[in-house]
Amino acid sequence: MEHEKKPPPRKVRIDHRQVRVLAHPIRMRVVGALRVNGPSTATALAELLATNTGATSYHLRQLAEVGLVVEDPSLGTGRQRFWRAAHDVTSWEPSDFDDDPDARAAIEWIEDDQFRYLTQHAEQWFAHRHEWSPQWRDAFGMGDAFLTLPADRLVALREEMWQVLMRYRDESDPAVPGAEQVQIYLTTLPMLNGSRLAVPPSAEEQP
Repeated sequence: MEHEKKPPPRKVRIDHRQVRVLAHPIRMRVVGALRVNGPSTATALAELLATNTGATSYHLRQLAEVGLVVEDPSLGTGRQRFWRAAHDVTSWEPSDFDDDPDARAAIEWIEDDQFRYLTQHAEQWFAHRHEWSPQWRDAFGMGDAFLTLPADRLVALREEMWQVLMRYRDESDPAVPGAEQVQIYLTTLPMLNGSRLAVPPSAEEQP
């Protein structure tokens, strides 16, 4: 039996104003929670994120002002307001913000926060992996590869890998027995020479 194809993910390439609003630990978690769990109220989000309802409501309003979350009136009853993520995928290029020091600092904070979250995520998995079945412990994992590529080829590789991830997302069926939510990180970094980053090419060497 064929499953109905999922709609394409709603994407946003964040602009200067959006990135400055998003660069906040609670706002990052609010957007993530709405994308993973679906529409929610400020009260439910506050409980999930271990904060208070007033602060969560404030952050939701800030995100709504720049179009990153929207109210869902179809779910609200009385004074209860439901919010949902306006997009499924956020994208940017670091150079998008080279002309705006505040936005550049904001995107650098977001990227740093993503790696902090990755570290916490991995540590929690390591602490609890013994609770999972051998099948799942073998399915999860990490790996790396060393390549020598020009920048444009690295961009092409990232785009192709992302397309593979989106294909698997579109073909996934949460109703399949044994299916679990998983999170996949896609990261590319310059090579380390010993314990230091490789020296970047000079301006004259760059294409």
